[in-house]
Amino acid sequence: MGNGEGDAWIIGFLQEVRTGMKVIDARDLEPPEPFERVMEAISALEPGGQVMLILNREPFPLYRVLRLNGYQHKTASFPDGRFEIVISQDGS
Repeated sequence: MGNGEGDAWIIGFLQEVRTGMKVIDARDLEPPEPFERVMEAISALEPGGQVMLILNREPFPLYRVLRLNGYQHKTASFPDGRFEIVISQDGS
């Protein structure tokens, strides 16, 4: 775990525990599994809830689906190539 992946997992886990945010680390998953996991997670969101998706690519098709279904997202990119996308209901 010297490549930082373990650190990212621990940070994600701690954030999930602290905030109640569902974290989906989909960096090792092939499409369409990340999309399916996100759709399942957001369908179970409670008001004010959030889902964080971690990927090694930016999921442009997902953004449109989120917008059309009443969700918003904030995306952060990192030097190691990962993207963290926080998803919530519009107005949350």
